[in-house]
Amino acid sequence: MKLNPQILQINRNFLICFIISASLSAVAAQLLAEHENYLNTTITIVIGYIIYFGIFSVLFYFDNKDRYKSMKSNLMKRELLALISSFGVGEIVYLGIRWPTLYYFLEIGMEPYLASLISEIIATGFYMASVTVFLRKTKTF
Repeated sequence: MKLNPQILQINRNFLICFIISASLSAVAAQLLAEHENYLNTTITIVIGYIIYFGIFSVLFYFDNKDRYKSMKSNLMKRELLALISSFGVGEIVYLGIRWPTLYYFLEIGMEPYLASLISEIIATGFYMASVTVFLRKTKTF
């Protein structure tokens, strides 16, 4: 199997964002421990999203700014549309796993920081796999 440098770069960015986002989400979950579990879950995930996409956007920009400057407009639009579609599918998978697992772990009495970390690991694994598969199937990279 041939390793694609763009997919490896995106997965590297996913992992960097995951580590930072998961750490700060765990802190947020613990700080929100006194709230209802559904509020803790929702607010923790929103905080994670803000951190994740803020960092990912910066990393993606710096990794690809020269590449997109030299790319034709129609190819750039096609690639960006495929990326957004892939991330959209990944987000559906991520949220479909992250919210219920975090909520469940909180409901069974697990410490909020640990519940957040475990659900983040599970959901991010499925997210990365689905985005990678979708990018390969659409031959984006």
